[in-house]
Amino acid sequence: MTVKLTSKGRQTRQRILAAAAELMFEGGVAGTTMEDVRAAAGVSSSQIYHYFADKEALVRAVIEYQNETIVGGQEPMFARLDSLAGLRAWRDFLVAQQRALNCRGGCPIGSLGSELAETDPRARAAVAIALGRWEAGIRRGYQAMDDRGELAADADPGRLAIATLAALQGGLLLAQIRRSTEPLEAALDTMLAHIASLMAA
Repeated sequence: MTVKLTSKGRQTRQRILAAAAELMFEGGVAGTTMEDVRAAAGVSSSQIYHYFADKEALVRAVIEYQNETIVGGQEPMFARLDSLAGLRAWRDFLVAQQRALNCRGGCPIGSLGSELAETDPRARAAVAIALGRWEAGIRRGYQAMDDRGELAADADPGRLAIATLAALQGGLLLAQIRRSTEPLEAALDTMLAHIASLMAA
């Protein structure tokens, strides 16, 4: 049964989630305790457990929070991924975002997935949903290009979307490890060059 929250309750829950998401982004799930979250959010332990039954429930809520923040935040851009100009603008946004973070942390969703995939099936499923939403946003752009006859006849919008997301996730990981946006730029630029090569003459 879902408990209806008051406006104050929603704000408190959101504050806990934001604090937990930041801590897990910085130090991973294993490195984040409920006490860490309590202190960072400025709430009591009873408040945390009022909204989240245990750490596993909090982790799943953090994945949903990152889904809305990271993927949901890009949805206005997804509507413009039906052109090379839109794809390049999205690429520039992603690179600029990593530069602003000094390439720390990688992808908040991908990092949660890699840490939890083999130990928490429900968390893995939640990450899969978030990444699936990301993939779908990219695919819609390619599908629109294909529907307008702008892509080669043998182009597959679904596979192109998977490849783009894979390039993005791999580029983010290497950018994190190298503390440089160069791998991310190379991955995305190569993918965009491939899309350009598929554009019908």
